[in-house]
Amino acid sequence: MTKKKDIKFLRVTHLRGPNIWTYRPVIEVWLDIGLFEDSPSNTLPGLYDNLLAILPGLAEHRCGVGAPGGFLERLREGTWVGHILEHVVLELQNLAGMRTGFGQTRSTTTRGVYKMAFRTRQEQVGLAALDGARALLLAAIEGTRFDLAEFLAPLRELVDSRCLGPSTGHIVEAATERRIPTLRLTDGNLVQLGHGIAQRRIWTAETDRTSAIAESIASDKDLTKTLLKSCGVPVPEGSLVRSAAEAWDEAQDIGVPVVVKPYDGNHGRGVSLNLMTRSDVEAAYHLACQQGDSSSVLVERFIPGDEHRLLVVGNRVVAAAKGESLWVTGDGRSSIQQLVDSQINIDPRRGEYEDAPLSTVRPRESGEVILELRRQGMDADSVPLADQKVLIQPNGNVAIDVTDLVHPEVAHAVTLAARVVGLDIAGIDLVAQDISRPLAEQRGAIIEVNASPGLLAHLKPAEGLPRPVGEAIIAHLFGPGECGRIPLIGVTGGNDGNLIARLTGNLLQLAGKHTGVVCADGLYLDQRRVSAADSVNWEAGQRLLINRNVQAAVFESNARMILAEGLAYDKCAVGIVTDMDAHANLAEFDVNDAAARRKVIRTQVDVVLPDGVAVLNALDPAVVELAELCDGKVIFYAPDGELDVIARHRAAGERALFVRGGEIVLAHGPEESTLLNLSALKPGTAARIGAVLAAVGAAWAQQVPFELICAGLRTFDAPAQNN
Repeated sequence: MTKKKDIKFLRVTHLRGPNIWTYRPVIEVWLDIGLFEDSPSNTLPGLYDNLLAILPGLAEHRCGVGAPGGFLERLREGTWVGHILEHVVLELQNLAGMRTGFGQTRSTTTRGVYKMAFRTRQEQVGLAALDGARALLLAAIEGTRFDLAEFLAPLRELVDSRCLGPSTGHIVEAATERRIPTLRLTDGNLVQLGHGIAQRRIWTAETDRTSAIAESIASDKDLTKTLLKSCGVPVPEGSLVRSAAEAWDEAQDIGVPVVVKPYDGNHGRGVSLNLMTRSDVEAAYHLACQQGDSSSVLVERFIPGDEHRLLVVGNRVVAAAKGESLWVTGDGRSSIQQLVDSQINIDPRRGEYEDAPLSTVRPRESGEVILELRRQGMDADSVPLADQKVLIQPNGNVAIDVTDLVHPEVAHAVTLAARVVGLDIAGIDLVAQDISRPLAEQRGAIIEVNASPGLLAHLKPAEGLPRPVGEAIIAHLFGPGECGRIPLIGVTGGNDGNLIARLTGNLLQLAGKHTGVVCADGLYLDQRRVSAADSVNWEAGQRLLINRNVQAAVFESNARMILAEGLAYDKCAVGIVTDMDAHANLAEFDVNDAAARRKVIRTQVDVVLPDGVAVLNALDPAVVELAELCDGKVIFYAPDGELDVIARHRAAGERALFVRGGEIVLAHGPEESTLLNLSALKPGTAARIGAVLAAVGAAWAQQVPFELICAGLRTFDAPAQNN
């Protein structure tokens, strides 16, 4: 029997932090390509054409060539299926609406087995795309059918349900541009920006500065109107009613036309405009009740003009969008539903997913559209006359950017409205005929103040320029120069990492910082052990990063953690490397020689910030070589200050620390400072001088005063060394 060619997944690992591949989370897959090891792509008949027919977007992949078409060039010349699978899974994620671009595939020491890593923003989406990519690639090789649309539909739904929404994603991207670290706290849109005490939190367009009282006020439209009116903000005349009959009575008192809307609604749901008759008002009342949370409904004077949405962040208007009415024109043959599909829903800006700036119009399902058609004596199945114009939706299509047209007095009114309600970020809905004129000149008015406003209309306007609202929100949360970071110290290697982490944490605490430490001995907060479990893992590290009391944090890691999970943080202020962790057995990760170990351990140096410091053991030549990879400064340490490495480093004006004559010496170029004599240390601590020097180097890098370092060293009692 002929053995069938196949691709098997031997191991699939989600590396959630910086790793041997990249700084960002990836899925690492061990592939057994079996008989395909003898069949590169240029020997597989039809693969090139079949694959490109299914995924024409592969033509844009650059691969190693560095230009569009690079991957196809490799495909023609001959490459292996593991590499092809990498590009297919990236393309499927992109087509599903989750943009990714990084991928690498490398051979292992076992013939036919490869390690492939690809960037993913969400683990479940990445895993689903991986399974689909395998099926698609095998179909292209075998020349069988693969229904791409059928596969992408559930994958897009998975992206929609599992990934950050477009508004939250835009804010996170703006934070990344400012080099502010981000942590997703739930499967929804709750995101932490920054670490420890420096963190802020967002939930879509709400922040941890958004008052719950203000949000409650904004959801009570009648109370909002009362507060705005008392402060001189123009609002439409109207009252709260609790029955359809009362709604008509109020409409008569105000004078038709009127607007009917839920008193606790938002985003235009359940709002009916320009109502003239009793039947229309009563029908609108029932619609508003369905969309709101109670039978209380607002009846207000109708204001002629266009609906506008202005986004206020802090105390300024950062974006404004204008609405438009939706109409269809009859042809004497097509129904309203058919006309909507052919004249409105055909617009590529409309769609079902969150990233579409305009939503699909549904004449059979939308209460507002049903009511509007009923007022004209029609429904979704009605057939208008040729050239007859039918109003489908008078509001809810706010997607035309008008930010540059907003009059200063209008901007003043909406920012005042946000302050009156108490919202730090607000979507202000107003009606005006011309946004470039003061509201008083045109009887314009503010009709709603919304908490957690949608941002998509400003990010992807149907017409006009997109606005950098994420950048404005980040600037609102973080002042100039603030990055949301606290001092993070990473310790990597196989020698005394536990001791170095604890001693470093002790020295930082003496400097006045509430300090957290995760190490093999447990999790510590200000030297209080809150968990005795081995905490050299990603989850324990996250506990420190989300703790609002933590002002500095120390993380012990090792080669195994980097390979199995990735580091728990994106960047660090200080990275300590003691050795190449040579005693660890890493064969299961296909790490069998010095070069492979170096690639793992260098991760700790790779994540040092440009204004940070790498503290490196000068006694280990392999560790010394990592200095050239550091984006920040380097401090070498060793018991012997006469080492050539330290001498050259000092000659270049850099820092080192060592022992001379029984004393710890700190040197910066030719200048030297004696810290203290080793006789002042407790015996257990003095016996482990390498660990002491590493911790002192980290404290020095963090500018802990020398007298505090001395005090910490004198009082610290190291546990007995494990053999």
